[in-house]
Amino acid sequence: MRSTRRPIDGVLLLDKPCGPSSNAALQQVKWLYRADKAGHTGSLDPLASGLLPICFGAATKLSVHLLTGDKGYRAIARLGIRTDTLDAQGRPISEGSIERIEVADIEAALAAFRGEILQTPPMFSAIKQGGTPLYELARQGIEVDRAVRQVRIDRLTLREWTPPFLLLDIDCASGTYIRSLVDYLGLALGCGAHVHALQRTWAAPFRQVDMVPMATLEALLGDLPALDAFLLPIEVMVAGMPAVSISGADLVRFSHGNPVVTAAPICQSIAVHDPNGRLLGIARSPDGIVIKAVKVLNR
Repeated sequence: MRSTRRPIDGVLLLDKPCGPSSNAALQQVKWLYRADKAGHTGSLDPLASGLLPICFGAATKLSVHLLTGDKGYRAIARLGIRTDTLDAQGRPISEGSIERIEVADIEAALAAFRGEILQTPPMFSAIKQGGTPLYELARQGIEVDRAVRQVRIDRLTLREWTPPFLLLDIDCASGTYIRSLVDYLGLALGCGAHVHALQRTWAAPFRQVDMVPMATLEALLGDLPALDAFLLPIEVMVAGMPAVSISGADLVRFSHGNPVVTAAPICQSIAVHDPNGRLLGIARSPDGIVIKAVKVLNR
C-alpha cells in the first residue's frame, strides 16, 4: 500500500550497512519514516558502512554545508593485490609479494601520506566528466584523464598489521578518496593494495556519535513515535559554527531573505537563531556589521 507522507524535520545519524548504495539506504529510511522530504550529506560506497547523516524536511536545506566537513574512517587494507576498482568488489589487476614487509616499512610509507597531498580520483567514482559519471565509463573499459586534486590527511594511524591485512584509522578533509589512498600505499610498498572493508566513523560536526543501525529502524516499522525518538534537532547541524541571535523586526527581515544589521563575526557561515535558540538559517557577514542570508529555513 502507498503510505501517506508527512512533513518532519530533523537529522538521523544512520549506521549504513555494507551492500546498499547511499541513495538506496536513504530511500529505505525515507519510506520507514513516511517522510515527504529527505536527503543525505555525503555518499558512501556500497562496500562501505558507517555514519550517513540523513536530513529530513528543513534540514535538507543545510545538507550542502555538511558535505564539505572533515571525516573519519576505519579502513582494512588488503596488501598484495591491486584491483581495478581499488576495493574488494573489483577485478584483480596485479599481485605482489608481502613476505618481507614489516611494520617499520608500513610506518615509513604512511608518513609520506600525512598532511597535504595530491590525489587522482579513481575511475570508479561518481565524479562526472562531460555529464557522464566516471564509473559508467569505467564499466565500459574506458579510462580518461582526471584532474589531480589536493586533499588533506590529518591522521593516518596503523592500528594492526596481520598479514595480509592492515587496519588503519584515518581523519581527512572532505573529497579524500580512501580507495586512492590505500592504492598509493600499496604502490609505495611495492606490493599493491586495495580496500577490503571501510567504515566511516564520524563526519563533522558529528564526531562523538551514537549511530542507529538500519535493522533497528526496520524492526520499528509502523511505530512512528519510536522512530522519531532517534531524530536530532536541526540545530545540531550548526554545532560549533559562529552564531548570532536576532528578534523582532530583524527576525522578520531575515525570514524574507533580507540583510540584517547586527554585530557578527566576519565569516562566510554564521548560524542565525531566534531568542529561544531556534535555528532560523545560515548567513554570511562580509564586514561584521551586516548579515546576509545564505539559507533561510522558514519552519
